[in-house]
Amino acid sequence: MAEILQRDGTWVFDGDALRLTPGRDKTVSLLRRALGELVVPLGALAGISFEQGKKSGRLRLRLRDGADPLVQATGGRLTEPHDPYQLVVEPDRYGVAEYLADEVRNALLLERVPAGPATGYLLPGPSVPLSAAAGDATAAFDGEHVRLEWNWKTEDAKAAAGTRTLPVEDILAVEWQPAAGLENGYLRFTVRNAPTKQPPKYDPNAVELWGFKKDPLMALVAAAVQARLPHPSAPALADAGPRPVTSEDDHDALLRRLRELGELHRSGVLTDDEFTTAKQAVLKRMQ
Repeated sequence: MAEILQRDGTWVFDGDALRLTPGRDKTVSLLRRALGELVVPLGALAGISFEQGKKSGRLRLRLRDGADPLVQATGGRLTEPHDPYQLVVEPDRYGVAEYLADEVRNALLLERVPAGPATGYLLPGPSVPLSAAAGDATAAFDGEHVRLEWNWKTEDAKAAAGTRTLPVEDILAVEWQPAAGLENGYLRFTVRNAPTKQPPKYDPNAVELWGFKKDPLMALVAAAVQARLPHPSAPALADAGPRPVTSEDDHDALLRRLRELGELHRSGVLTDDEFTTAKQAVLKRMQ
């Protein structure tokens, strides 16, 4: 077993999987804290690297294409503070980081893990239900429906249509794009029989993002939906509807989600209303 503990987080490799736990330091991003612990199977990895620096180093995981719905939905556009597959390493732990990287590389060689694209998701995506408020809307996903509730910042014509509820079987694609420079970002859903080329500001199936602190949380909604869409390696199944419910929907997973919601509420990531809504959705699924 190889293990490295840092303020930024803890990585543990047991030969079969890497367990990535975000740190509690205030510099750890909201997205990583909300995402929580990740278990990355060896078969999902394409490689690992460690880069030394004068003030700090960085461990980086490279996942196989199509292995992770979060990477798929964001197109690899998560920036450094939010990327769960990077770990900041302090200089006095460089030796430990090199050792962990070598152990992972050796395991990849011994197990002959292919570096090519995966034919199915090897990570389950974020737990549901979840909710994120950013930009011009609050986006919530319960595993079956996406709900978009507009706020006072929403463009009038878009808000006039009222709250949007999108069944997952009607969603063909999802994309998250961060704000960059003068360009706003967005969370956009491509819906069956409702093509649109409108900018996110006017698109009733999109959330416009302006680059504020909570914007990256919308990537979690995108990833949770992506995990329930047909895998990109199976285009012939594009109209076949949602993927089967995974083990993440079992009773134990819902209990874990309740604990995660409580931690996010106590740390201030979720407001009282967001916490109450998400908790009620979890309890409903447990009945």
